[in-house]
Amino acid sequence: MSVTIRPVKSGDFFTWLDLFVAYGDFYETTVDDEKALIVWSWLESGEHAMRGVVAEQDDGTLVGFAHFRSFARPLRGTTGYFLDDLFVRPESRQKGIGRALIENVREEARKAGADVVRWTTAEDNSDAQRLYDEVAERTTWVTYDLTL
Repeated sequence: MSVTIRPVKSGDFFTWLDLFVAYGDFYETTVDDEKALIVWSWLESGEHAMRGVVAEQDDGTLVGFAHFRSFARPLRGTTGYFLDDLFVRPESRQKGIGRALIENVREEARKAGADVVRWTTAEDNSDAQRLYDEVAERTTWVTYDLTL
């Protein structure tokens, strides 16, 4: 069965929600209704920096998604894209879907004139890191969060 990568659309909400909840479960983070509706409003409105694409099988089933946004790179005088979230259903992994989602974000970034796509992952997410090491360069930067 082939998979198409395409932008999210209004009718995707409930199937996207199922994927988003599974993504939250993977990272042991509860996705409640309020949080899901906020993120969906960002994706659907077109007024927020966040954008999203989904991986859709021939039968219409969504099996993955990527959420991304642009960011400024002041020292370079350019922009980049940040891949905030990437998720593929466990039973659909190892079929090139994650790679296809990343490639779609790369093309979107290229079309927008960005010069990098950047993302982070959990230190113990070795399965994802195998793919990431194939498609991108691991950096030496350390990430910090200042919680408000």
